[in-house]
Amino acid sequence: MGMNRKEFFIKSLHSLGDAFSTVSKALSDHEADDYSRQPEGEFVPFVRDDVMAVAHNEHCLARNCGCFACVERCEPQAIMVVMGEGIRIDPSRCTGCSTCEYVCPVSPKAVIMAPRQLEEVRSGSEAKII
Repeated sequence: MGMNRKEFFIKSLHSLGDAFSTVSKALSDHEADDYSRQPEGEFVPFVRDDVMAVAHNEHCLARNCGCFACVERCEPQAIMVVMGEGIRIDPSRCTGCSTCEYVCPVSPKAVIMAPRQLEEVRSGSEAKII
């Protein structure tokens, strides 16, 4: 036979709760891996000449909304937001302090530190040695 509204509602809530718990478990497992490489305690930036920030705009929230976490924390002002595209990083201003990578709220990170010899080519996803 059929089920009454109360049974239908309870069954729907249980299935919705199962879906949320599955998704949250998958997300928490992924985030645990990502946070394991970050140092314990408060982040202390330091200048490194051998690395620079590289943008991965396919993950960047600044493309579609108002995320300015990295822009606000970049002391040398090496990062600027380009609406609809994401962020751009000026390699001549970047000190390699990795503050932008630390404050980026997405996973995988939209800003990562890379060796200074590699510079992203804007015409594609290739990299060239400079």
